[in-house]
Amino acid sequence: MTETKRLDRRALWVVLALVDLVAVGAGMGVPLFAILWGFPVGWWLARSRGLHEALGGGALLAGLTAAVMLALWGPQLRFLADPGFDAKAWGIPLVLYTSRASFIGWEILMMVISPVLQFMASATAAALTVLPNAEPRTTR
Repeated sequence: MTETKRLDRRALWVVLALVDLVAVGAGMGVPLFAILWGFPVGWWLARSRGLHEALGGGALLAGLTAAVMLALWGPQLRFLADPGFDAKAWGIPLVLYTSRASFIGWEILMMVISPVLQFMASATAAALTVLPNAEPRTTR
């Protein structure tokens, strides 16, 4: 029976990882859907396996998303060395003062902040799932 649980657990992580990859692909490299995928993952893991497993699973999923974002957006860091690179012509939103600053901000958003947001989404959903079952503390 332990072997069956282990296979089920492996299958679970494979399915979660594949859906995460599809979510990144559906966002065309912008992990909006992967961030939103964190909510049902956190909810389901907390409900079926507990808060500890949900937080660990959220961290693993965010790590996978970070690796995918590094593979997708990391090679574009070479444009920082190009003095003639224009982020506006490349399609990156110019939310900061200059093209280069906007490009740096975009890269940080994609490779660092997005996986953190995905983990926060799964942790929030997990915490809200177990919250009604928590026993209230007495102040005595």
